[in-house]
Amino acid sequence: MHETIINVVRFVCGYCGVDAPQNVVKRSNRFTLFFLPLFPISTRYINRCTNCGGETALTADQAWHSLTWSARASDTRR
Repeated sequence: MHETIINVVRFVCGYCGVDAPQNVVKRSNRFTLFFLPLFPISTRYINRCTNCGGETALTADQAWHSLTWSARASDTRR
């Protein structure tokens, strides 16, 4: 299993109730040949709380939408 952090957003976690950074993660299982990962077989997206480790499944659209959402949020803070 291979994990890549796509984005980090900040909001209140549904599990622990703490306003903490949330990692948007792309998790993929890869076909391996002689222990070398070649290509992805399946891909899932999750949201993981950095405080409690709680995970919520996301669709691909939700995961990539987080990039737009965080870009807009950072523009309003300036």
